[in-house]
Amino acid sequence: MLLNLHIKNMALIDEIDINFSDNLNILTGETGAGKSIVIGSIMLALGGKAPKDFVKADAEYGLVELLFSVGDEEIIEKLKELEVPDIGEGELVLSRKIMGTRSVSKINGETVTLSKVKEVAALLLDLHAQHEHQSLLVPANHLKILDRYGQETLAPIKEKVGGFFKEYTKLKNELSENTMNEEEKKRQMDLIDYERKEIAAAMLKEGEDEELEQLYKRASNSKHIAEGISAAYGLTENTAREAVDRALREILPLCEYDEALGRAADTLTTASELLGDFGREARQYLEENTFSEEEFRQTEERLDLINHLKSKYGKTMEEVISYGKALDEKYESLLNQETYLAQVKEQMEAAEEKLAAACGELSRERKKVADKLCGQIREALVDLNFLDVRFDMVFEPLSGYSAEGADNPYFIISTNVGEEEKPLWKVASGGELSRIMLALKSCLAQEDKVETLIFDEIDVGISGRTAQMVAEKIYKIGVCHQVICITHLPQIAAMANHHYLIEKQVNDGKTVTGIKRLDREAEIMELARLIGGVEITDTVLESAREMKELAGKAKVN
Repeated sequence: MLLNLHIKNMALIDEIDINFSDNLNILTGETGAGKSIVIGSIMLALGGKAPKDFVKADAEYGLVELLFSVGDEEIIEKLKELEVPDIGEGELVLSRKIMGTRSVSKINGETVTLSKVKEVAALLLDLHAQHEHQSLLVPANHLKILDRYGQETLAPIKEKVGGFFKEYTKLKNELSENTMNEEEKKRQMDLIDYERKEIAAAMLKEGEDEELEQLYKRASNSKHIAEGISAAYGLTENTAREAVDRALREILPLCEYDEALGRAADTLTTASELLGDFGREARQYLEENTFSEEEFRQTEERLDLINHLKSKYGKTMEEVISYGKALDEKYESLLNQETYLAQVKEQMEAAEEKLAAACGELSRERKKVADKLCGQIREALVDLNFLDVRFDMVFEPLSGYSAEGADNPYFIISTNVGEEEKPLWKVASGGELSRIMLALKSCLAQEDKVETLIFDEIDVGISGRTAQMVAEKIYKIGVCHQVICITHLPQIAAMANHHYLIEKQVNDGKTVTGIKRLDREAEIMELARLIGGVEITDTVLESAREMKELAGKAKVN
């Protein structure tokens, strides 16, 4: 359940807190008072796109926070599966902060992605935005509604269908890509053969390029290396070591006068030995590492070949070798194309057989779910003043397969006796679509176990007796769910368990939107405004009072 909505620096709102209650929460207000800002802010927090200039121009940031209380253990477990932090006590704070072109979303204080926000929000509430009922005019949405309603039964089968479809599509594409005429086949084989032979002729070894680069670097600098080592050898052998040996000869006789000088003598002895070791190593290096023009030329040519192959077939030696192996496999498959294609075709047909069986299973289960859904919708539509309604779902096959199966279902309806059922987009008016959507929402809410439903002007296009029946239906939904409903109709507003007024005010020369919860008398005044418009007479007030009393009786019934 949504306990609190906090909005700061959004459009005309400086800062407001709305504490919602259970059952039916009604929001009313004059056109332009800011009702759309409230809904827009909620949608924003749930991962929606931020409208341009939605944040107040003089504010550093805009903020929306939603505080939920989650009581259903199944929903809590699903939230834990989504790794929602600190959900143990059943409370969840979902927030979004807008700063210029950036935004930060958090759940219980932990920064999360918008996709995570949307996953979590789908478990907590269902928001009906303005004009959403128009989505019923798109046949593809009917399949989404059906699958959502029957998700517990259908989801495992859909997952199986998706896996088979992926396998089938892969094999189908493989068959298509490798089916070619003889001329094209010969051209491709010639190219592959040239490339694989070029790589094979090089007889590449992993790590060879690194060894050659070290050898090339040493060979190309051999003269400089030899000169440096010779100079170092001369300095140590002819100057440094002679000086150390002379120093040692001076120190050694003195040791008999002072034993402490023995350590100095040992140090000079070690230095002399180290200089002797260096001299031997330097002579050995100069003798063993003679420069060969022929070896240098061979190293350079080998490196040029390797770098040429890397420029064509891969950034590294390993990639070139791997590419060569893939070419060998491709060449062999083309040599044996008929056998290879026959194998792929056999695999594809087997995959199609599994896919067809899974699609058939999915279609059968969907039809069972559709019977149940349409039966519930029919009952809900009768409650919404469709007295002679027939409502069903037609299943047409797709021309092929998809990851969603092989069904193309859509809703059909007849609202009058003697009329044949026709697709929704051919017969339903705006007001009828609103009521059908309300019926759908009530059915889906039961299956989804969503605690909170938000309706933004779902009453569009209806009036009179129908408006009263819609009001009673929304109230009934509110008995089992928390409902937050924005409306212009007094019949719906009269059914409120909790009534809030959204209005504009002028503070310090600025127009701001505020919201307040109405007591009984304030509710009567707001109903009178909805009934009578600008001028509220005693008669209008009496009508409002009577409407509220009748609504109370309707609740009891």
